[in-house]
Amino acid sequence: MRAGVSTASLFMRKNNEEALPLLNELGVSVAEVFLTSFSEYGYPFAEVLAAKKGSLTVNSVHDLNTEFEPQLFSNHPRVREDAYGWLDKVLQSANALGAPYYTFHGTSRVKRASRSGEHDDFNAMIKGFSALTEYCRKRGVTLCLENVEWSTYNRPGVFKKLSDSIPALRGVLDIKQARISEYPYEKYIEEMGEKLAYAHVSDIDKNGKIRLPGQGVFDYDTLIKRLRDVGFDGALLIEVYNGDYGAETELKTACDYLNELLYKHGCLNG
Repeated sequence: MRAGVSTASLFMRKNNEEALPLLNELGVSVAEVFLTSFSEYGYPFAEVLAAKKGSLTVNSVHDLNTEFEPQLFSNHPRVREDAYGWLDKVLQSANALGAPYYTFHGTSRVKRASRSGEHDDFNAMIKGFSALTEYCRKRGVTLCLENVEWSTYNRPGVFKKLSDSIPALRGVLDIKQARISEYPYEKYIEEMGEKLAYAHVSDIDKNGKIRLPGQGVFDYDTLIKRLRDVGFDGALLIEVYNGDYGAETELKTACDYLNELLYKHGCLNG
């Protein structure tokens, strides 16, 4: 395991072409690139980022989910084809940056009934995710479904039903989203198990405010032990909002905090 930072943590502070050089200068070793708009998808912009990332390893790309991901499951051929066109550009970005993973949300559970899951059509979901997983695989990228309270994987049980039929599908644990969903994060770890590729991490203070790792009360020792118990050996990517910390140097301090804990538990690699 090794700690890193998602550029989502710098959203509205730094554009990606500024965020990656900053993280590299700070000494962060691993990053996720959060692509924030249509103009950032595809080779031209990704090649600009690749030239600026320095020694950073890009673990994954993440896009602004609602721009096109829900439409990948549309029954309308033209809508779906257009969405796949944008997906292809995101995969181009991953290739240019050397990122093996794509952080994926999928559908948007806008209506209350859809959040309950009572109308989930898993046969249709499996068909859609099978096509997407294979499409990404052919382009050298692994599709990774993240637990997100308002999207496809909004509760434990969803990932297992999909991954049992789609062996190549991997998972992403988001600690913040697990809190919002009000399901214990360990339930997501147990479900994803050896298919867990990486995690988005954050802290929380006694008043419920999101903080950087090491600035709150979250028990990272237990988290690391639980991850180790399922054979996890991926990146712990810090993902907070831009108002959850002060100076940008605090991102490196948080990485150092996590890496020290990983070293203590004999889990630090890379």
